[in-house]
Amino acid sequence: MTPPSPPAEPTAADFYRVNRGGGLFSELVGQRIGARIAVFAHKHRIAPTVLTVLNLGVGCLVSVAVVATAGPIADGRMWAWPIGLLALVGWQIAYALDCSDGQLARVTGQTSPAGARIDVLCDVAAQIALVAALGSVAEAQVPDTPAWLLAAFAGTWMVNLVTSVMQAGPSAASMVPSTSTPVRLVKLIRDYGFVVAVAGAVLTVAPQWAIWLVGLFTLINGAFLAASIAFSGREALRR
Repeated sequence: MTPPSPPAEPTAADFYRVNRGGGLFSELVGQRIGARIAVFAHKHRIAPTVLTVLNLGVGCLVSVAVVATAGPIADGRMWAWPIGLLALVGWQIAYALDCSDGQLARVTGQTSPAGARIDVLCDVAAQIALVAALGSVAEAQVPDTPAWLLAAFAGTWMVNLVTSVMQAGPSAASMVPSTSTPVRLVKLIRDYGFVVAVAGAVLTVAPQWAIWLVGLFTLINGAFLAASIAFSGREALRR
């Protein structure tokens, strides 16, 4: 009698198939890189939580480097492009690790409430570091940057994270459910992978524009928060 064949190892396509989206850019870049990281992690028996913590470590280290060099770059004592490239690549690697932990957990049956909690907590910590980095560059380049703008930027930045966590629940709903290409292109402004790519590109080629980046995303995230409140309030009143 022929012994049964061992189960096939999951491929990158298997891991990618269970991705949670995140937007057009994230699906084309972060989720695909994450699937390959998940293949490596599964082969070497690396737990999803290890990938979660690596996301936090890489993201925070890059952000600390940006904060530490914001002043010297603004003063002309350092070139901007090496740190900008570090941010551009490092934040994408951190995000790919964030994508990979969920893929690995879902395909290998390692999901758990504790794992989901640490994933969200590490995301919060990594994004606080990123916001601090962008705020530091903006303030270093434009010393009279209003404190209220930096505070509003930090507060509204977390809107995307909060709403993405809410989308995982049974009462999740989308204000714009269409998946057409034009709509998905517009939604790039809320695609975390795309947003950190833009941030890294600005730090590489024109860090003096960081103040405009801070202002732009404050407006975008603030407007989305207001629209979400209106949308949810309308839905609640219909019940």
